[in-house]
Amino acid sequence: MANIHIPVSVLNLAPIREGQNSKQSIEAMVDLAQAAEKMGYQRYWIAEHHNSPTLVSSATSILIKHTLEHTNHIRVGSGGIMLPNHSPLVVAEQFGTMATIYPNRVDLGLGRAPGTDMMTANALRRSKNDSVYTFPDDVKSLLTYFGPEEQQSYVRAYPGVGTNIPIYILGSSTDSAYLAARMGLPYVFAAHFAPRFMEEAISIYRDRFQPSEFLDKPYMMVCLNVIAAETDDEANWLSTTKHQFFLNVVRGSRNPLQPPVENMDELWNPMEKEMAASMSSVTLLGSKETVKQQLNRFQEKYNVDEIMAVSYIYDPNNQKRSYEILKEVVDGK
Repeated sequence: MANIHIPVSVLNLAPIREGQNSKQSIEAMVDLAQAAEKMGYQRYWIAEHHNSPTLVSSATSILIKHTLEHTNHIRVGSGGIMLPNHSPLVVAEQFGTMATIYPNRVDLGLGRAPGTDMMTANALRRSKNDSVYTFPDDVKSLLTYFGPEEQQSYVRAYPGVGTNIPIYILGSSTDSAYLAARMGLPYVFAAHFAPRFMEEAISIYRDRFQPSEFLDKPYMMVCLNVIAAETDDEANWLSTTKHQFFLNVVRGSRNPLQPPVENMDELWNPMEKEMAASMSSVTLLGSKETVKQQLNRFQEKYNVDEIMAVSYIYDPNNQKRSYEILKEVVDGK
């Protein structure tokens, strides 16, 4: 079986584990970033979610700054900044400031979803206009703010001008695939929770890609779930934490990240099981050999340029080991 040499990165939603408080989960987020850096991961992205007592990723740029401060060279960014919640100028100033302090280490992934429910989204926004529709223009504004002096208009981001922070378009449907292709930007598909349109979105992006000053050919990243362990059985047991995470989503309940259980069928009914399984169907799960086979199959079919892995694993040491195993797989060790 061929070796799979591909850059791998980490996405963290910064969940609160059962028995942890917010401060401890932020410390765990930094600890994982430091481990990912040692392992040679490409980038470490932090999500944006609001009004969720089980996730601490609401002030994403502050968490990114905190992570940059406690690591040395790994790229750190947003997966993503949910642009309808923010003024592009404020985002440009925040990220421009971080890129000034930590040059060539900051990424800006942008999404058009609110990262929360609509009531909370309305509370976040200063404008009652639906800023989801201004997303393409907002992306253009950010590209300008980070661009050279001669391309600026009257309103500028200081610091920000000339930082050329790379922008990534995030998506969980086909809409963003068209946009990323049209603007000639890298595209990241959220297959870790919304795999339904993955294949179609990848095709649209590649078929319609227009080279730009930022990118001469498509750069396709896919975010997926990874639960790797010493044996398939252990990985299956660890994955019950992920199942409980998605059961939370299905039920709209607010439980922290739970330890593994012996039998998920005691917790969910068949319909809940099916819904949770469909959301998390793009998952690499098992021992090193099993994960290698699954990744090979995935790459034979989709041949993406970078994998971004999210791992809902309760024990931090098991989580780090899972990322280690994935890195060994792509390094051919």
